[in-house]
Amino acid sequence: MGRSRRTIPEELLLLALDPATGTTAQPQSLDLGLAGAQLVELALAGRIAPDGDRIAVILPRPTGDPTLDCALELLRRRGSPVRAVNWIGGPRLGLRQTYLSHLERCGMVHAVENQMCGILPTTRYQATDTAVSRQIRARLDTAIRTGTPPDARTAALAALAHAVGLGKHLYPGNEGRSSRSRLRDLIRHDPMGGLVAHAVMDVQNGVAGQAAARRSQAGARKAPGRAHAPAAAMAAVGQSAQAVPTETRRRGVSRAAVRPSLSH
Repeated sequence: MGRSRRTIPEELLLLALDPATGTTAQPQSLDLGLAGAQLVELALAGRIAPDGDRIAVILPRPTGDPTLDCALELLRRRGSPVRAVNWIGGPRLGLRQTYLSHLERCGMVHAVENQMCGILPTTRYQATDTAVSRQIRARLDTAIRTGTPPDARTAALAALAHAVGLGKHLYPGNEGRSSRSRLRDLIRHDPMGGLVAHAVMDVQNGVAGQAAARRSQAGARKAPGRAHAPAAAMAAVGQSAQAVPTETRRRGVSRAAVRPSLSH
């Protein structure tokens, strides 16, 4: 794979990188987005293709990008199509750091060592080649401003940016509401990008639901005088929600994920 342009994982990370602070916006959901962005990039390279809500390897030949090829090999070893939500929700330890280190080697960012509270070592990454970041942002801005259907790469990047919550980072405040709305709408212009973006939102919704259930159960244990039926009922609801077909959940998640972005 040539290096004349950045891959979608790299572009998503550059969009999330705050040039002032050297930190990344939405770090937890960004990790999911990077895993999804790898799928989109592999699809654009003709290595994988959507199969319903699953991902199938159609050409296991390496791309030449070590990080992408690692993901491709893992998909190939599965032996059968993998559900996008299961792939994105799987462990991705160090993926963000892998891409940050790669961007540092390419001269796109440089690491700034610091200490938190004067004790804990921390590393921030400042952009060194802001022209590329501006070009990436300009592609999104043009698609949002003109309403012209973008190319598949830009549409997929927009879908992932919306899915991980970068809309408020890129287009903040009340003045950015319409841009955030149009960013969300670009999700429909690329089938693979849309599939992956919905899977990212599905995983985030599932994690949030599990955390709420744990908090409810913890609250019930701390209040022994209260009836435990509500906690049991909530657990039953959580179990029944897991049995809902994927397509039904996706439609619900999509609406739930879209509405908050319109209210800011």
